Amino acid sequence: MANRAVLLVFLVVASYFVVVMNGSGGALSLSSSKLIHRYSEEAKALWVSRSGNVDVKWPKKNSVEYLELLVRNDLMKKKTRQNVKLVNHYDLLFPSHGSQTLFFGNDLAWLHYTWIDIGTPNVSFMVALDAGSDLLWVPCDCINCAPFSATYYNNTMLDKKNLLCPQGSIIGRGPRTRKFKFYIYPPSIEDGIYITPWCSLVFGASIMQDKDLSEYNPSLSNTSKNLPCSHHLCKLGTNCKGPKEPCPYIVDYSSENTSTSGFLVEDKLHLASVSDHATKNHVQASVILGCGRIQSGSYLDGAAPDGVMGLGLGDISVPSLLAKAGLIQNSFSICFDENDSGRILFGDEVFATQQSTPFLPFAGKSDGYFVGLEHYCVGSFCLKLTQFQALVDSGTSFTYLPTKVYEKIVFEFDKQVNATRIHLQESPFEYCYNASSQELHSIPSMRLMFTTNRSYPIHNPLLTDSENQAFSDFCLTLLPTDGEYGIIGQNFMKGYRLVFDRENLKLGWSKSNCQDINGNQAHLKPPSHDGSPNPLPTTEQQSIPNTHAVPPAVAERASSNSSVAVPQQIPSWLGLMISLVLLVFFLPVT
Repeated sequence: MANRAVLLVFLVVASYFVVVMNGSGGALSLSSSKLIHRYSEEAKALWVSRSGNVDVKWPKKNSVEYLELLVRNDLMKKKTRQNVKLVNHYDLLFPSHGSQTLFFGNDLAWLHYTWIDIGTPNVSFMVALDAGSDLLWVPCDCINCAPFSATYYNNTMLDKKNLLCPQGSIIGRGPRTRKFKFYIYPPSIEDGIYITPWCSLVFGASIMQDKDLSEYNPSLSNTSKNLPCSHHLCKLGTNCKGPKEPCPYIVDYSSENTSTSGFLVEDKLHLASVSDHATKNHVQASVILGCGRIQSGSYLDGAAPDGVMGLGLGDISVPSLLAKAGLIQNSFSICFDENDSGRILFGDEVFATQQSTPFLPFAGKSDGYFVGLEHYCVGSFCLKLTQFQALVDSGTSFTYLPTKVYEKIVFEFDKQVNATRIHLQESPFEYCYNASSQELHSIPSMRLMFTTNRSYPIHNPLLTDSENQAFSDFCLTLLPTDGEYGIIGQNFMKGYRLVFDRENLKLGWSKSNCQDINGNQAHLKPPSHDGSPNPLPTTEQQSIPNTHAVPPAVAERASSNSSVAVPQQIPSWLGLMISLVLLVFFLPVT
């Protein structure tokens, strides 16, 4: 039997060499392909010969147009490969509670929040949305955390309201009270009078609506497991005693003495999608989250008491993990409207009618959503900025400018505004005014000009309190910073659908009331296309069609032999090989 097998293998190999030699006239020949660069002279000649178009425009080698076309083709190839990989791709995902975001003003540090579910069985958390950091963390096995009781937050806000706002009379005198960190205080003019509508604006109604906040306990979740110190996403693994120990973490934030620390776990984040038939699908995605045992600073003083969802570029962020798992395109969008609500959508993409500007590296690193600004315009005046960058950060309440830029902008604003400037002793804002309803209409507009010459009008750079129908107090919500870059905070994001396109490293924006992209609609975005009338073919296109509409392909297959057709009848040598194979099978077994 062994002899028969050896003979059979020999015959098969011999047959292969006979076929090759027969096809090449007796000489051994190997098939080959000739690669032609898409913008070479040879490719141009081939394109002209096949299309008949002698006027085809060909980019000059190493020119700006040449490099742009190559980069665009690389991006298209990357996206095509990703689409092939994403077998279980969802167009959009959003938290299982819905895509809505929440805003409570001063009550919870002027941040935007959304409800998410984590674990099995699922536990709900109201997390702050932070595009300026990476980690998703929630209070967990607490040593030092913010209170969880809804009664605490409602009573705390009520105490502050009673302390700062007079009861009974509509008009009262502003008390000089102790300073609350980062809170905006009631407008007070020289005679000490302020109006109670300000209190309604700042304190509002019961914020928690009797719903207590949650504490995460990994041991109670059937799908939870500790992230070991040996994991590649464990940055503090060198501090561990052993590779299987839970990975520790600590994150320091830019706010004074504000941090969270604990250990990392892996668990399920509950999401939802909407199909073309408006059917809601539930999705459980594996994410890495911080079990936040110790919080400090602002996290104990009203900011994000129930955790933070980091949306940054880091590998550990929720958008990064969802994209890597093949669930969505590597992008997300947030939209904040003027009515203290909004939307968050994972997988949302920049569409053709949106404006966009590229994300830029800062200090040689691409670890934040930095954009380049060329001008900051107040009315018709535009301040030219040189190599100026700003971080787009939903986790920062207001907008910050480096001190020198800030001084020039507020000086120009103050010069153009037609209102009486007032001093609010406890306000963090320097430029506050009292204006009549008529003067309010003449407040100068503001807009940003990005490096791509794209205009970004600021919908509402003011915090306004209407005393009555005749007069209002308002403050310009700009703040100075000693940093090297600016920060575009959530107050300058309002009124826009902002798409953080991480795949193509660009920020897209369009005016929106945030109602056209809610999770209850089946069709959430216009048909996708890249806006290019003649997109370059990818490497998967291996030939040039005989048409004038399609540009040259990347490579043209070169024939390994002449174009003479191979006869269809069975050659004599093939009959001989078949006979020998049959003879092998009829040999007696020894």
